[in-house]
Amino acid sequence: MNAVDSAKQLLLQTGASWILWLLAGLSAASLLLAVERWLFLRARDADLEAFARALAEPLSARDWPAAIAKLEALPATATAIAASGLKLADLGPAAVDKAMQSAVAIERRKLERGLAFLGTLGNNAPFIGLFGTVVGVIHAFEELGHAAPTHGAGAAGQVASQAVMASIAEALVATAVGLLVALPAVAAYNYFQRRVNGILAGSEALSNLVLAYLSAEPARPEVPRAV
Repeated sequence: MNAVDSAKQLLLQTGASWILWLLAGLSAASLLLAVERWLFLRARDADLEAFARALAEPLSARDWPAAIAKLEALPATATAIAASGLKLADLGPAAVDKAMQSAVAIERRKLERGLAFLGTLGNNAPFIGLFGTVVGVIHAFEELGHAAPTHGAGAAGQVASQAVMASIAEALVATAVGLLVALPAVAAYNYFQRRVNGILAGSEALSNLVLAYLSAEPARPEVPRAV
């Protein structure tokens, strides 16, 4: 038996049912991941306008510890980035900017964790279903080949025809399931990418506000003029 026959026999013995179970497992994993990412991103988002108003007083007074305390009170991405920069406020705006850039990279990894799985599943689930389709078609042709000598021989031909149709139906089911798994994964991936970009854009706005206060010259007390 050559390699082609060995591969054919292996595919015929295993069938396409295990591919359907694999797709079902991947679909369940993507659903759980989507729920976890939605809850996480929801917790890491913040009302930036309210925080900007709350930070106006300590930043105007250049009271960095008070501003850091307000930022750390909320576990959001924007506040974590701004707080990491303010901790280096004594080193100047350039050091604060570098610290914030480093914090953005760290926060981005947290926000995008697991999204590669959704993107990969969305791109490859149709191919997994297509593999099941190929297995089903191979099985159908095998049944058709066995039925050829007895074609039109009454009950035997009818049974063989039913087996061929069942194999083709199994092949089409694998394709449909692959698409059903891929479409929600792609939609979730695109949605979460937009959420991540929105959160990071808000973080950049809050960071620029902090840098604006740091770059401003401190107010000097007025010296009374000599009469």
